Amino acid sequence: MKRRILLVDDELAILLTLKAILEMNGFEVETAASAREAKQKLNKNEYHMVITDMRMETDTAGYDVVKAAKSQAYDPAVALLTAYPLLGSDWQDKGANSMLVKPMNTNDLLRQIEALLISHEDKKKSRKEVAGAGAGSSSTKRAASQKQAS
Repeated sequence: MKRRILLVDDELAILLTLKAILEMNGFEVETAASAREAKQKLNKNEYHMVITDMRMETDTAGYDVVKAAKSQAYDPAVALLTAYPLLGSDWQDKGANSMLVKPMNTNDLLRQIEALLISHEDKKKSRKEVAGAGAGSSSTKRAASQKQAS
């Protein structure tokens, strides 16, 4: 199964170049040229990852995409793509998992995407296991207390 990426950028040249690079490396890529279009696609389809430019319709439009992606039940990995890296951790506080700074060497970009996808999937599995263990332990406790009551 190919991993699906939603690529969001208002610069057509960047959008088409990154789409071609990602597709040549085995990803299925959909594109959006604005935060508004990206939010519509996020609600209609599922993606393993969302890569969004920061500055589009507004200087912080990328955060709108991050917020929309993080509100999806399927929980995609999210990376901000920007030529204007922010100092501090605002991007992390807004929910992004990674910041990619353009321009970027193709191999570095692919390595960072792979690393983010792997770590994000590992975190999702860990959360499911913890949730499953928590549910199992509470049902075990209920069964034990019912046994004691009888």
